Amino acid sequence: MSVAGILGQLFALVLALLLAPLLTGWVNQCRAWLQNRSAPPLWQPYYTLHKLFNKDVVLADGASSLFRVAPFVVFGAMALACAIVPSLSTDLPFAPAADALALVGVFGLARLFISLAAMDVGTAFGSLGGRREMLVGFLAEPALLMVIFTVAMIANSTSVAAIVATLAHRDFVIYPSLAFAGVAFTMVSLAENARVPVDNPATHLELTMIHEAMILEYSGRHLALIEWAASLKLYAYSCLGLAFFFPWGIAERDNLLALAAAVPLLILKLAIGGFLLALIETVNAKMRIFRAPEFLGTAFMLAVLGLLVRLLLETRV
Repeated sequence: MSVAGILGQLFALVLALLLAPLLTGWVNQCRAWLQNRSAPPLWQPYYTLHKLFNKDVVLADGASSLFRVAPFVVFGAMALACAIVPSLSTDLPFAPAADALALVGVFGLARLFISLAAMDVGTAFGSLGGRREMLVGFLAEPALLMVIFTVAMIANSTSVAAIVATLAHRDFVIYPSLAFAGVAFTMVSLAENARVPVDNPATHLELTMIHEAMILEYSGRHLALIEWAASLKLYAYSCLGLAFFFPWGIAERDNLLALAAAVPLLILKLAIGGFLLALIETVNAKMRIFRAPEFLGTAFMLAVLGLLVRLLLETRV
């Protein structure tokens, strides 16, 4: 493990920590513009985090140590996910750990802790949000695994770094299976990040909340860590989607010059993805929670179709 590699890994992690709130602010801006509303400042997520970190923590009566530890575990899990997804280079020290199946486990760990913490204090809305979160995760994970298997069969590896190296640094080939997998991944990403049509991050009606209902009892730095972790999760899913379906521009070396050259293209791809996310949220309405199984079941079906297309039609590619 070289010094350049360590510095490159730290650079990628710090960049993720800085860009994640900016991505959230960009999506909020685009959504406001598309809805003909006055847009909040691009830096609003940073202002919110600064305000929350400077507020005192108020704990609910009867809150256990799990309630206090959960924000740190969730934030650490999302930071780890952002560190191991090859957003800038496939040759960083964490690249060998960038297994797509391990990423599913990291996301599942964060989901488990935030759901248990929501039910820990015994409030009605917290328990409701925790159960809904586990329902969405239970339905989304199989579809995400099918997407991973489809892409992994092309690279003959579940390593995200190997997938990027296979798709980005070889002759251009059109894979119809990736079209099915891409649509399925988009649907899963919307559900996992509590976006419309599965959830609405801007809602204030408790009965329709999923993510927001789980964090109603948090305040101060605990709430800041959870909000930052939510931005990191959106960033991690965005970079994972770029690695699977638009891997061009990711460097193969770990020197800082190659990483710096990959940053502008990454920001451009994230900006385009953020605008498309805002567009999807604008043209769709939030569905009832009872329709979520149909939505994620469709994602699973599309992912399985992509896997079958890969097995039956693309085996010679």
